[in-house]
Amino acid sequence: PAEENPFLGVRGIRLALDRPQLLRDQLEAVCRAARRSPTSLMFPMVSTAAELRAARAVLEEAAGPDGLPTDLRVGMMVEVPAAALKIESFLSHLDFVSIGTNDLTQYTLAAERGNPGVAALSDALDPSVLQLVDHVCQAAQGRVEVAVCGEVASDEVAVPLLIGLGVRELSVAPHAVPT
Repeated sequence: PAEENPFLGVRGIRLALDRPQLLRDQLEAVCRAARRSPTSLMFPMVSTAAELRAARAVLEEAAGPDGLPTDLRVGMMVEVPAAALKIESFLSHLDFVSIGTNDLTQYTLAAERGNPGVAALSDALDPSVLQLVDHVCQAAQGRVEVAVCGEVASDEVAVPLLIGLGVRELSVAPHAVPT
């Protein structure tokens, strides 16, 4: 259904948990793939530990009697400031996290990145966004790997800063790899 503000509505993990059979079917397919080759799975737009635990429960069911595949790594996107601030409550359920800087920036700065009226505010190097990235990296250090995706991951100025904060993987568009 149409939503007044879909950026703050039923999307990501919320949408998946609202459709448990569809989620289960998708996770069964992921488990089948992970039994043949190493696979990484990320749950998107997680805001609460309860959402992550519910998604993990569906994953456990989908894995069936053989249990989770040994080559399956489970992670979550950190796109919501609340998730970044309470990252410690998620880490015991994860193998990795990926900070989605495009969404994290727009939610932190209350500036939708596609809106030209506030586009100038959308800066992933804003100190508030970097503090959230740093918080996630500090909490995750020695526990799980931290990746960053989003436009800032291919920004030549930002990359050394992200690495210095503790980010260990960058996800970039193919055209940005040589740079």
